Amino acid sequence: MEQKVLTVILAGGKGTRLGPLTLHRAKPAVPFAGIYRIIDFPLSNAINSGLRKIIVLIQYKSLSLSKHLETGWGFLPLELGEYITAIPPQQRIGEQWYQGTADAIYQNINFIEEEQPGDVLVLAGDHVYKMNYRKMLDFHRDKMADLTIATTEVPLSLARHYGIMAADDTNKITGFEEKPENPVPMPHDKEACIASMGIYVFRTGALLNYLYKDARTRSAHDFGKNIIPAMIRTGASVYAYNFVDENKKGPKYWRDVGTIEQYWEANMDLVAIDPVLNLYDSNWPIRTYHDHFPPPKFVFAQEFDGGRMGVALDSMVSPGCVISGGRVQHSVLSRDVRVNSYARVEESVIFEGVNIGRHARIRRAIVDKDVDIPAGAEIGYDLDKDRERFWVSSGGIVVISKAEHVEAPKPLEPVTG
Repeated sequence: MEQKVLTVILAGGKGTRLGPLTLHRAKPAVPFAGIYRIIDFPLSNAINSGLRKIIVLIQYKSLSLSKHLETGWGFLPLELGEYITAIPPQQRIGEQWYQGTADAIYQNINFIEEEQPGDVLVLAGDHVYKMNYRKMLDFHRDKMADLTIATTEVPLSLARHYGIMAADDTNKITGFEEKPENPVPMPHDKEACIASMGIYVFRTGALLNYLYKDARTRSAHDFGKNIIPAMIRTGASVYAYNFVDENKKGPKYWRDVGTIEQYWEANMDLVAIDPVLNLYDSNWPIRTYHDHFPPPKFVFAQEFDGGRMGVALDSMVSPGCVISGGRVQHSVLSRDVRVNSYARVEESVIFEGVNIGRHARIRRAIVDKDVDIPAGAEIGYDLDKDRERFWVSSGGIVVISKAEHVEAPKPLEPVTG
Protein backbone atom coordinates (compact mmCIF):
# COMPACT_ATOMS: atom_id res chain seq x y z
CA MET A 1 0.00 0.00 0.00
CA GLU A 2 1.33 3.44 -0.95
CA GLN A 3 2.42 5.48 2.04
CA LYS A 4 0.86 8.90 2.27
CA VAL A 5 3.17 11.83 1.67
CA LEU A 6 2.50 15.27 3.06
CA THR A 7 4.30 18.09 1.24
CA VAL A 8 5.12 21.19 3.28
CA ILE A 9 6.32 24.31 1.46
CA LEU A 10 8.03 26.96 3.57
CA ALA A 11 6.95 30.29 2.07
CA GLY A 12 7.09 32.81 4.89
CA GLY A 13 10.52 34.32 4.37
CA LYS A 14 11.11 38.05 3.95
CA GLY A 15 13.70 37.81 1.18
CA THR A 16 15.40 41.01 2.33
CA ARG A 17 18.26 40.61 -0.17
CA LEU A 18 15.76 41.16 -3.00
CA GLY A 19 15.47 44.77 -1.93
CA PRO A 20 12.35 46.64 -3.15
CA LEU A 21 10.84 43.53 -4.78
CA THR A 22 9.85 42.19 -1.34
CA LEU A 23 8.60 45.45 0.14
CA HIS A 24 5.01 44.45 -0.66
CA ARG A 25 5.18 40.66 -1.06
CA ALA A 26 6.85 37.52 0.25
CA LYS A 27 9.82 36.24 -1.73
CA PRO A 28 7.94 33.18 -3.12
CA ALA A 29 5.34 35.57 -4.59
CA VAL A 30 7.87 37.59 -6.60
CA PRO A 31 7.03 37.41 -10.33
CA PHE A 32 9.38 35.42 -12.52
CA ALA A 33 9.67 34.76 -16.26
CA GLY A 34 6.81 37.06 -17.16
CA ILE A 35 3.76 35.05 -16.13
CA TYR A 36 4.92 33.01 -13.14
CA ARG A 37 5.60 33.46 -9.44
CA ILE A 38 8.67 31.80 -7.91
CA ILE A 39 6.51 29.44 -5.84
CA ASP A 40 5.00 28.02 -9.05
CA PHE A 41 8.16 25.94 -9.52
CA PRO A 42 8.07 23.81 -6.33
CA LEU A 43 4.28 23.59 -6.62
CA SER A 44 4.50 22.39 -10.23
CA ASN A 45 7.21 19.91 -9.28
CA ALA A 46 4.95 18.49 -6.58
CA ILE A 47 1.92 18.18 -8.87
CA ASN A 48 4.04 16.70 -11.68
CA SER A 49 5.43 14.20 -9.13
CA GLY A 50 1.92 13.01 -8.30
CA LEU A 51 1.82 14.63 -4.84
CA ARG A 52 -1.63 15.91 -3.94
CA LYS A 53 -1.48 16.81 -0.23
CA ILE A 54 0.31 20.14 0.03
CA ILE A 55 0.35 22.79 2.73
CA VAL A 56 2.05 26.16 2.24
CA LEU A 57 3.23 27.88 5.42
CA ILE A 58 2.97 31.64 4.93
CA GLN A 59 3.84 34.57 7.19
CA TYR A 60 5.54 37.70 5.86
CA LYS A 61 3.33 40.03 3.74
CA SER A 62 1.38 37.06 2.48
CA LEU A 63 -1.64 38.75 0.83
CA SER A 64 -0.22 38.58 -2.71
CA LEU A 65 0.89 34.98 -2.20
CA SER A 66 -2.45 33.93 -0.70
CA LYS A 67 -4.35 35.43 -3.62
CA HIS A 68 -2.09 33.66 -6.10
CA LEU A 69 -2.56 30.29 -4.38
CA GLU A 70 -6.32 30.77 -4.21
CA THR A 71 -6.79 31.81 -7.83
CA GLY A 72 -4.13 29.67 -9.50
CA TRP A 73 -3.80 26.59 -7.32
CA GLY A 74 -7.27 25.83 -6.00
CA PHE A 75 -8.04 23.07 -8.49
CA LEU A 76 -7.48 19.92 -6.37
CA PRO A 77 -10.68 18.17 -5.17
CA LEU A 78 -10.82 18.33 -1.37
CA GLU A 79 -13.55 15.69 -1.32
CA LEU A 80 -10.95 13.22 -2.66
CA GLY A 81 -8.47 14.15 0.06
CA GLU A 82 -6.38 16.36 -2.22
CA TYR A 83 -5.52 19.93 -1.41
CA ILE A 84 -3.12 22.87 -1.66
CA THR A 85 -3.76 24.83 1.52
CA ALA A 86 -2.11 28.05 2.68
CA ILE A 87 -1.70 28.17 6.47
CA PRO A 88 -0.82 31.47 8.17
CA PRO A 89 0.84 31.53 11.60
CA GLN A 90 -1.75 30.53 14.21
CA GLN A 91 0.31 30.80 17.42
CA ARG A 92 -1.05 27.43 18.53
CA ILE A 93 2.13 26.64 20.47
CA GLY A 94 2.88 30.07 21.98
CA GLU A 95 2.78 33.79 21.41
CA GLN A 96 5.72 34.00 19.00
CA TRP A 97 5.68 34.02 15.20
CA TYR A 98 7.78 31.46 13.32
CA GLN A 99 11.30 31.50 14.77
CA GLY A 100 12.97 29.33 12.09
CA THR A 101 12.30 26.69 9.45
CA ALA A 102 11.90 23.90 12.01
CA ASP A 103 9.73 26.04 14.28
CA ALA A 104 7.39 26.83 11.37
CA ILE A 105 6.63 23.12 11.04
CA TYR A 106 6.58 22.56 14.80
CA GLN A 107 3.89 25.23 15.18
CA ASN A 108 1.78 23.24 12.70
CA ILE A 109 2.63 19.85 14.12
CA ASN A 110 -1.03 19.12 14.86
CA PHE A 111 -1.74 19.06 11.11
CA ILE A 112 0.94 16.40 10.58
CA GLU A 113 -0.31 14.33 13.50
CA GLU A 114 -3.89 14.46 12.21
CA GLU A 115 -2.90 13.63 8.63
CA GLN A 116 -0.58 10.76 9.72
CA PRO A 117 1.58 10.60 6.57
CA GLY A 118 4.31 8.02 6.25
CA ASP A 119 6.76 10.69 5.08
CA VAL A 120 6.91 14.48 5.07
CA LEU A 121 8.49 16.29 2.12
CA VAL A 122 9.76 19.75 3.11
CA LEU A 123 10.45 22.28 0.36
CA ALA A 124 11.61 25.88 0.15
CA GLY A 125 9.14 28.07 -1.69
CA ASP A 126 11.73 30.35 -3.26
CA HIS A 127 13.93 28.23 -5.55
CA VAL A 128 13.69 27.79 -9.33
CA TYR A 129 14.28 24.25 -10.63
CA LYS A 130 12.54 21.16 -12.05
CA MET A 131 12.62 17.95 -10.01
CA ASN A 132 10.66 14.71 -9.71
CA TYR A 133 10.26 14.25 -5.97
CA ARG A 134 9.01 10.68 -6.47
CA LYS A 135 12.53 9.57 -7.39
CA MET A 136 13.80 11.07 -4.15
CA LEU A 137 11.02 9.41 -2.15
CA ASP A 138 11.88 6.02 -3.70
CA PHE A 139 15.54 6.51 -2.74
CA HIS A 140 14.54 7.53 0.79
CA ARG A 141 12.42 4.42 1.28
CA ASP A 142 14.99 2.08 -0.28
CA LYS A 143 17.53 3.36 2.26
CA MET A 144 14.95 3.18 5.08
CA ALA A 145 16.22 6.63 6.03
CA ASP A 146 15.03 8.87 8.82
CA LEU A 147 15.96 11.85 6.68
CA THR A 148 17.04 12.28 3.07
CA ILE A 149 18.50 15.57 1.86
CA ALA A 150 18.56 16.57 -1.82
CA THR A 151 22.06 17.71 -2.76
CA THR A 152 23.90 19.32 -5.62
CA GLU A 153 27.49 20.30 -6.26
CA VAL A 154 28.48 23.94 -5.80
CA PRO A 155 31.84 25.67 -6.30
CA LEU A 156 34.00 25.88 -3.19
CA SER A 157 33.90 29.67 -3.48
CA LEU A 158 30.11 29.68 -2.93
CA ALA A 159 29.97 27.06 -0.18
CA ARG A 160 29.59 29.65 2.58
CA HIS A 161 26.04 30.29 1.37
CA TYR A 162 24.82 26.70 1.81
CA GLY A 163 24.63 23.77 4.17
CA ILE A 164 27.68 21.66 3.27
CA MET A 165 28.00 17.95 3.98
CA ALA A 166 30.23 14.92 3.71
CA ALA A 167 28.95 11.47 2.74
CA ASP A 168 30.34 7.95 2.50
CA ASP A 169 30.22 5.59 -0.48
CA THR A 170 26.62 4.60 0.32
CA ASN A 171 25.51 8.28 0.36
CA LYS A 172 25.06 8.21 4.12
CA ILE A 173 25.83 11.65 5.49
CA THR A 174 28.71 11.69 7.95
CA GLY A 175 29.04 15.43 8.52
CA PHE A 176 27.00 18.60 8.04
CA GLU A 177 27.80 22.26 8.59
CA GLU A 178 25.57 25.22 7.83
CA LYS A 179 27.30 28.01 5.84
CA PRO A 180 30.87 27.09 6.85
CA GLU A 181 33.77 29.51 6.66
CA ASN A 182 36.18 26.67 5.78
CA PRO A 183 34.14 24.14 3.79
CA VAL A 184 35.35 20.59 3.17
CA PRO A 185 35.67 19.91 -0.58
CA MET A 186 34.56 16.72 -2.29
CA PRO A 187 37.14 13.89 -2.31
CA HIS A 188 37.30 13.73 -6.11
CA ASP A 189 36.98 17.48 -6.76
CA LYS A 190 38.83 19.91 -4.51
CA GLU A 191 37.07 22.89 -6.11
CA ALA A 192 33.51 21.77 -5.29
CA CYS A 193 31.35 20.82 -2.31
CA ILE A 194 28.18 18.83 -1.69
CA ALA A 195 25.48 21.35 -0.80
CA SER A 196 21.99 20.98 0.60
CA MET A 197 19.21 22.21 -1.69
CA GLY A 198 16.84 22.78 1.23
CA ILE A 199 14.72 19.81 0.11
CA TYR A 200 14.11 17.18 2.79
CA VAL A 201 12.18 13.93 3.11
CA PHE A 202 11.59 12.93 6.73
CA ARG A 203 10.17 9.72 8.09
CA THR A 204 7.29 11.23 10.02
CA GLY A 205 8.14 9.61 13.34
CA ALA A 206 11.71 10.88 13.19
CA LEU A 207 10.58 14.39 12.24
CA LEU A 208 8.14 14.66 15.13
CA ASN A 209 10.69 13.26 17.61
CA TYR A 210 13.37 15.78 16.72
CA LEU A 211 10.95 18.69 16.46
CA TYR A 212 9.70 18.03 20.00
CA LYS A 213 13.27 17.77 21.28
CA ASP A 214 14.36 20.98 19.53
CA ALA A 215 11.34 22.89 20.85
CA ARG A 216 12.53 22.25 24.42
CA THR A 217 16.00 23.69 23.80
CA ARG A 218 17.41 27.18 23.27
CA SER A 219 18.28 27.15 19.57
CA ALA A 220 17.60 28.88 16.27
CA HIS A 221 14.96 26.18 15.60
CA ASP A 222 16.35 25.76 12.11
CA PHE A 223 16.77 22.57 10.07
CA GLY A 224 20.26 23.38 8.83
CA LYS A 225 21.61 24.81 12.07
CA ASN A 226 19.94 22.51 14.58
CA ILE A 227 17.78 19.58 13.43
CA ILE A 228 20.09 18.01 10.84
CA PRO A 229 23.29 18.24 12.96
CA ALA A 230 21.37 16.77 15.93
CA MET A 231 20.13 13.84 13.84
CA ILE A 232 23.63 13.04 12.56
CA ARG A 233 25.13 13.45 16.04
CA THR A 234 22.63 11.05 17.65
CA GLY A 235 22.97 8.33 15.01
CA ALA A 236 19.84 8.84 12.93
CA SER A 237 19.89 7.43 9.40
CA VAL A 238 20.54 10.48 7.20
CA TYR A 239 21.25 10.16 3.48
CA ALA A 240 22.16 12.45 0.58
CA TYR A 241 20.14 12.21 -2.62
CA ASN A 242 21.95 13.52 -5.69
CA PHE A 243 19.64 15.90 -7.53
CA VAL A 244 18.22 14.49 -10.77
CA ASP A 245 17.24 17.38 -13.02
CA GLU A 246 14.01 17.18 -15.04
CA ASN A 247 15.10 20.21 -17.05
CA LYS A 248 17.01 17.98 -19.50
CA LYS A 249 19.26 20.77 -20.74
CA GLY A 250 22.77 19.61 -19.90
CA PRO A 251 24.10 21.27 -16.73
CA LYS A 252 21.77 20.90 -13.76
CA TYR A 253 19.58 23.93 -13.18
CA TRP A 254 18.79 24.98 -9.62
CA ARG A 255 18.71 28.64 -8.67
CA ASP A 256 18.25 30.36 -5.36
CA VAL A 257 17.17 33.73 -6.73
CA GLY A 258 17.88 35.36 -3.38
CA THR A 259 19.64 38.53 -4.52
CA ILE A 260 18.83 41.14 -7.15
CA GLU A 261 21.79 39.97 -9.27
CA GLN A 262 20.73 36.31 -9.04
CA TYR A 263 17.13 37.19 -9.85
CA TRP A 264 18.07 39.39 -12.82
CA GLU A 265 20.54 36.81 -14.15
CA ALA A 266 17.95 34.01 -13.89
CA ASN A 267 15.52 36.06 -15.97
CA MET A 268 18.24 36.89 -18.49
CA ASP A 269 18.96 33.13 -18.75
CA LEU A 270 15.46 32.76 -20.20
CA VAL A 271 15.95 35.10 -23.15
CA ALA A 272 19.13 33.46 -24.40
CA ILE A 273 18.87 31.83 -27.82
CA ASP A 274 19.22 28.44 -26.11
CA PRO A 275 17.84 29.15 -22.61
CA VAL A 276 19.34 27.20 -19.73
CA LEU A 277 15.91 26.69 -18.14
CA ASN A 278 13.47 24.90 -20.45
CA LEU A 279 9.96 26.28 -19.94
CA TYR A 280 8.69 24.67 -23.14
CA ASP A 281 8.72 21.01 -22.09
CA SER A 282 5.12 19.77 -22.21
CA ASN A 283 6.14 16.67 -20.26
CA TRP A 284 7.03 18.80 -17.22
CA PRO A 285 4.80 21.88 -17.38
CA ILE A 286 5.15 24.80 -14.99
CA ARG A 287 1.66 25.81 -13.94
CA THR A 288 0.39 29.21 -12.83
CA TYR A 289 -2.66 31.44 -12.76
CA HIS A 290 -3.61 32.85 -16.15
CA ASP A 291 -5.35 36.22 -16.37
CA HIS A 292 -7.76 36.91 -19.22
CA PHE A 293 -5.48 39.13 -21.28
CA PRO A 294 -5.40 39.17 -25.09
CA PRO A 295 -2.31 38.05 -27.02
CA PRO A 296 0.61 40.48 -27.16
CA LYS A 297 0.47 43.01 -29.98
CA PHE A 298 3.24 44.73 -31.97
CA VAL A 299 2.33 47.82 -33.96
CA PHE A 300 4.06 50.30 -36.28
CA ALA A 301 6.54 48.93 -38.77
CA GLN A 302 7.58 52.22 -40.36
CA GLU A 303 11.29 51.74 -39.89
CA PHE A 304 12.02 54.71 -42.14
CA ASP A 305 10.10 57.00 -39.75
CA GLY A 306 12.95 57.74 -37.35
CA GLY A 307 13.12 54.18 -35.99
CA ARG A 308 9.44 53.94 -35.04
CA MET A 309 9.01 50.19 -35.10
CA GLY A 310 7.18 47.96 -32.62
CA VAL A 311 9.52 45.01 -32.17
CA ALA A 312 10.83 42.60 -29.53
CA LEU A 313 14.08 40.71 -30.09
CA ASP A 314 15.48 37.89 -27.95
CA SER A 315 12.76 38.59 -25.40
CA MET A 316 9.78 37.08 -23.58
CA VAL A 317 6.57 39.08 -24.03
CA SER A 318 3.53 38.10 -21.97
CA PRO A 319 -0.19 38.37 -22.83
CA GLY A 320 -1.74 41.82 -22.81
CA CYS A 321 1.47 43.61 -23.82
CA VAL A 322 1.43 46.23 -26.55
CA ILE A 323 4.73 47.17 -28.18
CA SER A 324 3.52 50.34 -29.85
CA GLY A 325 6.40 51.60 -31.93
CA GLY A 326 9.05 50.85 -29.29
CA ARG A 327 11.94 48.39 -29.24
CA VAL A 328 12.43 45.64 -26.66
CA GLN A 329 15.62 43.61 -26.65
CA HIS A 330 16.92 40.87 -24.36
CA SER A 331 14.18 41.54 -21.81
CA VAL A 332 11.26 39.90 -19.98
CA LEU A 333 7.88 41.64 -20.03
CA SER A 334 5.08 40.57 -17.70
CA ARG A 335 1.40 40.95 -18.55
CA ASP A 336 -0.19 44.21 -19.64
CA VAL A 337 2.97 46.21 -20.33
CA ARG A 338 2.91 49.01 -22.88
CA VAL A 339 6.03 50.24 -24.66
CA ASN A 340 5.29 53.43 -26.55
CA SER A 341 6.82 54.87 -29.70
CA TYR A 342 10.61 55.29 -29.89
CA ALA A 343 11.08 53.85 -26.39
CA ARG A 344 13.93 51.38 -25.81
CA VAL A 345 14.03 48.55 -23.26
CA GLU A 346 17.22 46.47 -23.00
CA GLU A 347 18.33 43.72 -20.60
CA SER A 348 15.46 44.49 -18.25
CA VAL A 349 12.66 42.78 -16.35
CA ILE A 350 9.37 44.68 -16.52
CA PHE A 351 6.50 43.69 -14.21
CA GLU A 352 2.76 43.83 -14.85
CA GLY A 353 0.96 47.03 -15.69
CA VAL A 354 4.01 49.15 -16.47
CA ASN A 355 3.69 51.93 -19.03
CA ILE A 356 6.89 53.09 -20.75
CA GLY A 357 6.52 56.51 -22.33
CA ARG A 358 7.71 57.75 -25.68
CA HIS A 359 11.46 58.09 -26.17
CA ALA A 360 12.14 56.59 -22.72
CA ARG A 361 15.25 54.43 -22.41
CA ILE A 362 15.64 51.61 -19.89
CA ARG A 363 18.71 49.40 -19.53
CA ARG A 364 19.67 46.72 -16.95
CA ALA A 365 16.69 47.46 -14.74
CA ILE A 366 13.85 45.76 -12.90
CA VAL A 367 10.62 47.77 -12.88
CA ASP A 368 7.93 46.57 -10.44
CA LYS A 369 4.17 46.65 -11.03
CA ASP A 370 2.10 49.65 -12.04
CA VAL A 371 4.95 52.08 -12.64
CA ASP A 372 4.51 54.84 -15.20
CA ILE A 373 7.81 55.67 -16.89
CA PRO A 374 7.38 59.19 -18.28
CA ALA A 375 8.30 60.18 -21.79
CA GLY A 376 11.99 60.80 -22.31
CA ALA A 377 13.08 59.22 -19.02
CA GLU A 378 16.45 57.44 -18.89
CA ILE A 379 17.09 54.61 -16.43
CA GLY A 380 20.28 52.57 -16.24
CA TYR A 381 22.46 54.97 -18.20
CA ASP A 382 23.73 57.15 -15.34
CA LEU A 383 23.94 55.05 -12.16
CA ASP A 384 25.00 57.98 -9.97
CA LYS A 385 21.87 59.82 -10.98
CA ASP A 386 19.80 56.65 -10.59
CA ARG A 387 21.03 56.16 -7.02
CA GLU A 388 19.58 59.53 -6.10
CA ARG A 389 16.14 58.34 -7.23
CA PHE A 390 16.00 54.56 -7.06
CA TRP A 391 17.46 51.46 -5.44
CA VAL A 392 20.60 50.30 -7.29
CA SER A 393 22.27 46.95 -6.55
CA SER A 394 25.99 46.49 -6.05
CA GLY A 395 26.14 45.06 -9.57
CA GLY A 396 24.47 48.09 -11.13
CA ILE A 397 20.92 46.78 -11.56
CA VAL A 398 18.39 49.60 -11.10
CA VAL A 399 15.21 48.58 -9.25
CA ILE A 400 12.05 50.70 -9.27
CA SER A 401 9.53 49.81 -6.57
CA LYS A 402 5.88 48.94 -7.10
CA ALA A 403 3.79 51.96 -8.14
CA GLU A 404 6.75 54.27 -7.47
CA HIS A 405 6.45 57.77 -8.89
CA VAL A 406 9.07 58.49 -11.54
CA GLU A 407 9.55 62.17 -12.24
CA ALA A 408 9.55 63.34 -15.81
CA PRO A 409 12.90 64.63 -17.06
CA LYS A 410 13.34 68.37 -17.04
CA PRO A 411 13.30 69.96 -20.50
CA LEU A 412 16.66 71.14 -21.77
CA GLU A 413 17.35 74.83 -21.33
CA PRO A 414 17.40 76.67 -24.68
CA VAL A 415 20.85 77.61 -25.91
CA THR A 416 21.30 81.39 -26.17
CA GLY A 417 24.04 83.68 -27.44
